[in-house]
Amino acid sequence: MTNLLTQLEQTNIPKHVAFIMDGNGRWAKNQGQHRLFGHAEGVLSVKAIIKTAREIGVQYLTMYAFSTENWNRPAEEVAGLMDLLVQAITNETNEMHENGVRLMTIGDITALPESCIKSLNEATDKTRENTNLTLVLALNYSARSEITNACRSLANEVQKGIISISQISEDLITEKLNTSGIPDPELLIRTSGECRVSNFLLWQLSYTELYFTPVHWPDFRKDEFLKAIIAYQQRERRFGKTSEQLNDTK
Repeated sequence: MTNLLTQLEQTNIPKHVAFIMDGNGRWAKNQGQHRLFGHAEGVLSVKAIIKTAREIGVQYLTMYAFSTENWNRPAEEVAGLMDLLVQAITNETNEMHENGVRLMTIGDITALPESCIKSLNEATDKTRENTNLTLVLALNYSARSEITNACRSLANEVQKGIISISQISEDLITEKLNTSGIPDPELLIRTSGECRVSNFLLWQLSYTELYFTPVHWPDFRKDEFLKAIIAYQQRERRFGKTSEQLNDTK
């Protein structure tokens, strides 16, 4: 295969890429293994994507690790996922720190087991000042809940006279979201053939390019990531304008 790195336009690398990591269980079933085996292999894909992102200059990665709806999965799988999360964070914190990776979380992590919260807090504290890459884990996350909470926060400020209704703007709403201070993703990648956003970053994805692939997450490594970036670079991002208008500004 041609070295995909040579096909990248270095001046058009997305600053922020979001991932819906789908297909761990199906991949494991195809291997004749338990679903948790697929989740464990999926951790290796996360490592590969982080390494590739650093290599090509992506600045933010947001990964949908556990949604509020995932609590509806079998209790054994949820417990296994939480154990795997603790193990992965514990094992990778030092390497992330050495490579300048900052870890952040979005979502309500207070509902996670104490062991998870402890590992996450230790990792986020240790890597807080790193600037090479920001890894955002969406845990117990719901975009609808995020937007609802932002509305409640603004309503509370209106009620207290801190702001007026006329002051509420898109920028002010954005500041109240979990992702405040993080640029919106230019690219969303979802693996395993599903073509929906599943309550993920609904506000932030307004102008994001969507890339769906049939590849299951455990098989999504460096080359698949580069293919997605190349596909992104071949699209014209118009933001409501015409192609002619964009060409006039070049």
